[in-house]
Amino acid sequence: MDKTFTLIICTYLRPNPLLKLLKSVDKQSVYPNEILIIDGSTNNETEFALNQDPFKNLKYYKVDAENRGLTKQRNFGIDKVSEASEIICFLDDDTVLNTDYFQQLLNTYSVYPEALGVGGYIENESVFDYVGHNYKPKSNEFYFDGWKRKDSSRFVIRKKFGLEPDCPPGFSPSFSHARSVSFLPPSNKIYEVELLMGGVSSFKKEVFETHQFSTYFEGYGLYEDADFSLRLAKTGKLYLNTAAKLDHYHEVSGRPNQYKYGNMVVKNGWYVWRVKNSEPTFKDKMKWHVITLLLIFIRFSNTFTASNKKQVFTEAIGRSVGWLKVLIR
Repeated sequence: MDKTFTLIICTYLRPNPLLKLLKSVDKQSVYPNEILIIDGSTNNETEFALNQDPFKNLKYYKVDAENRGLTKQRNFGIDKVSEASEIICFLDDDTVLNTDYFQQLLNTYSVYPEALGVGGYIENESVFDYVGHNYKPKSNEFYFDGWKRKDSSRFVIRKKFGLEPDCPPGFSPSFSHARSVSFLPPSNKIYEVELLMGGVSSFKKEVFETHQFSTYFEGYGLYEDADFSLRLAKTGKLYLNTAAKLDHYHEVSGRPNQYKYGNMVVKNGWYVWRVKNSEPTFKDKMKWHVITLLLIFIRFSNTFTASNKKQVFTEAIGRSVGWLKVLIR
């Protein structure tokens, strides 16, 4: 487990959440050999905050407009990593780590030396209950490896139409629209996956000799992690260690507006689907489009019940426009 590793944090207009994260890094049982802050902010508040509260092994880089955006900033940071580093870890700037996060993450590479990448587990978003291995789940429940959770409405409806994923969480069906790794339970086990969340991930440094994050994903970079991990999974093994726990707080600042977000959900989702399945069958195509339209319908219906009706409606419009663009391409 005594591996040399680098932590890269790409940030944008979030000085206070970034400091909270760094303070949790400071308490780690295993501390990074270097921390690279890649700041795409359009002001100097992040740099000022870091100067007031210095952290060990930290290097700060402010990027210009040409290198601004999540995937560009990650690629910029990778180029700055020390030659001695063996593992590169990535964290979103609005996460907070359990004290043994890096210890658990790095230990996975010892347990599975063939691993090209390992992801951490977002604990504060887990809503599972342990029920044992003889439990029979209800129609509105998701059950996996002895744990159950209430299933989200979109998956409950998909089940009724025979459109639920046909593979475990963390794997993408041939028609895409997967269950993410958030559907893995807090069992403290290590699971093989082909999808990792970029903001809680790590990779062997050697993989970046042949892979980089795609600049197709501009700015916020929605699903850029799915694209990267799916491409990498075609060459080797990826794992998620549910004992490497952290919290994710989804800071509002720095996010796109709801129209752009909805548009990206569909447009970027289509792109990632074709990374996984470059030659889909007619059945796969039909399923992808039907699920996309079903999710758009659900989002429109949410406007009648949500407190933020305008934002939800705007996102639904963005999804609709994104689907039309995909349809005519």
